[in-house]
Amino acid sequence: MKPARAKTPRKPIVKKGSQTNLKDPVGVYCRVRPLSFPDQECCIEVINNATVQLHTPEGYRLNRNGDYKETQYSFKQVFGTHSTQKELFDVVAHPLVDDLIHGKNGLLFTYGVTGSGKTHTMTGSPGEGGLLPRCLDMIFNSIGSFQAKRYVFKSNDRNSMEIQCEVDALLERQKREAMLNPKTPSSKRQVDPEFADMITVKEFCKAEEVDEDSVYGVFVSYIEIYNNYIYDLLEEVPFDPIKPKPPQSKLLREDKNHNMYVAGCTEVEVKSTDEAFEVFWRGQKKRRIANTHLNRESSRSHSVFNIKLVQAPLDADGDNVLQEKEQITVSQLSLVDLAGSERTNRTRAEGNRLREAGNINQSLMTLRTCMDVLRENQMYGTNKMVPYRDSKLTHLFKNYFDGEGKVRMIVCVNPKAEDYEESLQVMRFAEVTQEVEVARPIDKVICGLTPGRRYRNQPRGPIGDEPLVADVVLQSFPPLPSCEILDINDEQTLPRLIEALEKRHHLRQMMIDEFNKQSNTFKALLQEFDNAVLNKENYIQGKLSEKEKMISGQKLEIERLEKKNKTLEYKIEILEKTTTIYEEDKRNLQQELETQNQKLQRQFSDKRRLEARLQGMVTETTMKWEKECERRVAAKQLEMQNKLWVKDEKLKQLKAIVTEPKIEKPERPSRERDREKVTPRSVSPSPVPFLFQPDQNAPPIRLRHRRSRSAGDRWVDHKPASNVQTETVMQPHVPHAITVSVANEKALAKCEKYMLTHQELASDGEIETKLIKGDVYKTRGGGQSVQFTDIETLKQESSNGSRKRRSSTVAPAQPDGAESEWTDVETRCSVAVEMRAGSQLGPGYQHHAQPKRKKP
Repeated sequence: MKPARAKTPRKPIVKKGSQTNLKDPVGVYCRVRPLSFPDQECCIEVINNATVQLHTPEGYRLNRNGDYKETQYSFKQVFGTHSTQKELFDVVAHPLVDDLIHGKNGLLFTYGVTGSGKTHTMTGSPGEGGLLPRCLDMIFNSIGSFQAKRYVFKSNDRNSMEIQCEVDALLERQKREAMLNPKTPSSKRQVDPEFADMITVKEFCKAEEVDEDSVYGVFVSYIEIYNNYIYDLLEEVPFDPIKPKPPQSKLLREDKNHNMYVAGCTEVEVKSTDEAFEVFWRGQKKRRIANTHLNRESSRSHSVFNIKLVQAPLDADGDNVLQEKEQITVSQLSLVDLAGSERTNRTRAEGNRLREAGNINQSLMTLRTCMDVLRENQMYGTNKMVPYRDSKLTHLFKNYFDGEGKVRMIVCVNPKAEDYEESLQVMRFAEVTQEVEVARPIDKVICGLTPGRRYRNQPRGPIGDEPLVADVVLQSFPPLPSCEILDINDEQTLPRLIEALEKRHHLRQMMIDEFNKQSNTFKALLQEFDNAVLNKENYIQGKLSEKEKMISGQKLEIERLEKKNKTLEYKIEILEKTTTIYEEDKRNLQQELETQNQKLQRQFSDKRRLEARLQGMVTETTMKWEKECERRVAAKQLEMQNKLWVKDEKLKQLKAIVTEPKIEKPERPSRERDREKVTPRSVSPSPVPFLFQPDQNAPPIRLRHRRSRSAGDRWVDHKPASNVQTETVMQPHVPHAITVSVANEKALAKCEKYMLTHQELASDGEIETKLIKGDVYKTRGGGQSVQFTDIETLKQESSNGSRKRRSSTVAPAQPDGAESEWTDVETRCSVAVEMRAGSQLGPGYQHHAQPKRKKP
């Protein structure tokens, strides 16, 4: 007996979000192609299996110290000129295919300058298949015996899969076979000898731990991005020799899981490596390639070959596919062959080639920009927007960089010296890409059914191990006695033998009768089964008719929707053109608005400068006229004081004439003589000077300082620099005071009292000094605050015309205390006039009248 098959262990359940914080860097590998000629100059050297070094070739720019510049770049692994396709596949693509079979996505793209071997790495050459045929071979080697029948899985236009029952799948197969759809090549067809050598892989490769309780389906699609437009390379366009129809570009859409996909892209279900590569080769012939100065077959577009693996579990009996759409797992592996970056001055491109090169370089530059922004966001914690939408290439694969699968990049370089500058830019981009991290995808659990369902109802061993029916029948007969006759007179052996044979014959007749009865019964059952099968066929035929009617109705509906879709696309195109026009108008209006705003800003600036200039002129003119007015007023005052002095002299002369006729005429004292000695007056009392230093003959007057009421405390004496120094006798004096011109925290911290000396001009034109006092308190924040408590006012008054002088003969006081009227000549002439320096009464004189005291 054959031993029983071991049960497949159940996959461990991974909790949601358990791997969301885990990130893996983008795997970047380097492959160096051999030189075309042995005598070519080489600028790239492989140091070890992870490092390459670039040498500056002869004739190129030298660095500052005059030596050749050498730069080293590190990769995850470097494949030299002698590396094989098998070595590259085992390291780079094998893990991605293994993840694909276990329900995870993957992205693999080749990057490099034109002619660096990207297409050779991806597709291969005769006798040496590339990564793409090896990936297909590994997939079908792993799931070959577990594939579902064709059309059990059916794709829709929303980037998802549906499950059909066996009847619907059978009808679909019959329909496609009747139509002979060229999109589905037959597996019995012979392999095209053009690519037969590419798909012949000598090494057998298979994934480990494939889920045996699931069925699989493989779908492939092939697109290209040409001039930033997406085209389906597998789309069959009917040939019209009169008016050929150009291929229509496809649009990018976002499904319910926020994954990007190409809407309306053809997906072909394949069942073998040969069939899949035949589909790829049919699309490869449509890909745009051209002959340039650097490459005979230069790719003018980015190609994307998608391998979509659909996986669904078997039901509890292990016979049919579980008809639950939620249990379907779809994983995808995208193999991208990027067009090479190139310089137009080297390729000598013109016309369409020049436009193609510009679009290729623009899309690759957008890819570099996205990598730079991703690296900056991850390294510095910024949240800049990644410009995926600037190019169809980056927009299509944005999900991979957001954590929907692993990303691998193969940097292909040509070591010849002519490609040094382009190779240097490629190395710098690869260095940035290695620093970008991609979130690790979460493991998906298919279902929770018991493993080992597929082989549960199958026989445990081959038929040859079971006992035959003839052996069972012979064992049921009675055994034959010994037939050996040793004596001629033996009369017992033959009768015993005859008796045994008769029993066997009787038993055989009974078994024949029983067999005939069972045969009749089986025939009846078989007839019933035939009737049932016939009824089933009739039922299925009716169902088939209904399905065909429904399909025809759906076809009509699809045609109607396609027409509606074309109409909507035409409207969308018109709206896009209108939007473009409006956006252009908007940009023009915005530019015009910015120009007007700049013009208004300039006018506003000119207006402010003009206002400032006019304000300065007004201020200057005002100060000029104020000085002029002050000068005129001073001149007028001097003139009036001279007139008053003349009148006073005349009055004195008149008095002298009246009282002393023989007195000589007094002389007018000069300023110099007044500074040295004051002429004594005979009749008028000796005047007391006010607020000015007395002359030399007068007794010295000691200045009195007014003592503050809080002399015991430490004071901050705040005297602003703009204050005018007064020459009054009474001066505020505070001992132990810190005198400052600007209040500061350091001075306030050392004192308990604060005094501010403030001066202002009073209504009578004199300077009024106010002493504002307060207490210093400490605040909670460690600073100081001042609370004002008292104000003292010091006011200086001028004595000009403020008091009348009496003669030496004092008139008797009036009863009411009022002063008597000065009506006689003596009284009027008794006012003595004495001139001193700084007086406002005349040129260098001051009136010595006592100031009138204010009433308390």
